[in-house]
Amino acid sequence: MTKIRSTTVLAVKHNGSVSIGADGQATMGNTVAKSNVKKIRKLQDGKVVTGFAGSTADAFTLLERFDEKLNAYGGSMKRAAIELAKDWRMDRYLRKLESMLIVADKEDILILSGTGDVLEPDNGIAAIGSGSMYAQAAAQALTQHAPDMDSEQIVTESLKIAADICIYTNHNLIVERIS
Repeated sequence: MTKIRSTTVLAVKHNGSVSIGADGQATMGNTVAKSNVKKIRKLQDGKVVTGFAGSTADAFTLLERFDEKLNAYGGSMKRAAIELAKDWRMDRYLRKLESMLIVADKEDILILSGTGDVLEPDNGIAAIGSGSMYAQAAAQALTQHAPDMDSEQIVTESLKIAADICIYTNHNLIVERIS
């Protein structure tokens, strides 16, 4: 069975706003399987926005579980993320899921992984997927050298740069600003 390759997902907190975006490409081996996959999801009436990289089916399973945790913990994103990470690490079924998530609300950005990690970036920039290092580097440069840009502009421009470099990232972007 051919593995589906990752993508690029980027979240930026800058100038009082938080935005998250992703490209739309899914590949199987060295072939583009789909060019307009929606990898960004709004939860809690848009108060929490998530992005995923890795296996789509696995990510949907994790997103459903994360939404359940949000509901169980009164919309507390950090608490829901920690509880999901515990389950993800300990549960035999979940442990086999091959995906990563970025979750964000108006205050925080977190990266969740199957190894039990819940990481909060120091600089307000989080990226996952095959083009993550390109997008993250671009976002860091833009936050420092284009201080008047808002988070949505930084995410958009950074993902465009990643798409120019990473063969597993395309220019079909979805960017959401968190309300």
